[in-house]
Amino acid sequence: MIHVKWDRETLHFPLPPPETKLGKLRADLAEYTHLPLGSFKLIHAGAVMKDDSAPLTAYKIRENSTIALIGGHSLPSAPTPAPPSRPQPKVKEPPTEQSTITAIWTELDRVRTTLVPDVDALVNALTPSATTTVSSPTPTSGSAPTQSFSSTAQAPHSTPSHPMPISSKPTSSDHTRLSELLLQSLLRLDAMHLAGSDWPEARAERKAAVREVQGVLDRLDGAWSAR
Repeated sequence: MIHVKWDRETLHFPLPPPETKLGKLRADLAEYTHLPLGSFKLIHAGAVMKDDSAPLTAYKIRENSTIALIGGHSLPSAPTPAPPSRPQPKVKEPPTEQSTITAIWTELDRVRTTLVPDVDALVNALTPSATTTVSSPTPTSGSAPTQSFSSTAQAPHSTPSHPMPISSKPTSSDHTRLSELLLQSLLRLDAMHLAGSDWPEARAERKAAVREVQGVLDRLDGAWSAR
């Protein structure tokens, strides 16, 4: 596919054969957008594409290239009524192996930056302190220094709420909240398998991400069970 940015829309077209002339692409775009043929410019990689007789290879148009369509003004309406225009269908960009891998990396990075720090703090808060205070007259007065922080991690598409801080003594709600967010991440990763697509690299990346997120969830549940 090639992508044509037009105003606020992005149009997607099959990649033309390499020998296709720029004039043919321009004519196809004029027909699709209902713009006068000479009313717009095409720009690729910062350069104006001027020579309509040159092949697209001369402008280095290849798979996933993006072309900007600048200008374009409709001609004044004719005296005779024009037939009703049909709505232009928007072509959804099909997923590729690389876009799927990028989505997997994005999800994994979200877990590492927004959930793992909270899990680490909860596990540390559940772990008995390695040092004790000899001068403490009672068990309550010799407690470990308070470790507090607040997690701003929210499940995507959920209703925003106030952050639920995890104190030095985590509660069951802290554990439940983190468990649910990690499970939601596993579900999103599971939905990225794209049944029927033979993408070995994406499949390997997804399996590694699931293994890492599952490891974080196991560590959280293990610490909570052993408290």
